[in-house]
Amino acid sequence: MSSANRSGRWRELLPVAAGAAFVVAAAGAGLAFTDLPSPLRAPFTVFFLVVAPAAAVAGLLRGLEPPARVVVSAAAALALNLLVAQAMLAMHLWSVRGGVVAVAGISALLILFTLVRRPGGRTARRQGT
Repeated sequence: MSSANRSGRWRELLPVAAGAAFVVAAAGAGLAFTDLPSPLRAPFTVFFLVVAPAAAVAGLLRGLEPPARVVVSAAAALALNLLVAQAMLAMHLWSVRGGVVAVAGISALLILFTLVRRPGGRTARRQGT
């Protein structure tokens, strides 16, 4: 099998992998809120807490090469989780549900910022100035 053929196959499987990751992350967030006695609750919730902010930050890093995007977005996701945990501990408001809500909210804001931002990455200049 040639390398071009393998590369095409991976590109075809990428949306499937992204969809599976979304389902696992959504299940983790859901399991964190329902308190169901499931052995999958902890790993799926941790998966959500890492993947949601990493995906949001990766959307902001369009100018980087893919391996650099992965490294930077993973580091940013871990830093965001640490900052949320530290803030919750400092305010004596620690809870798993609160942490999931905070990380989900920050990730949603980052995704919203990505959607609002212009595709070129530069602000529009006013006409006549």
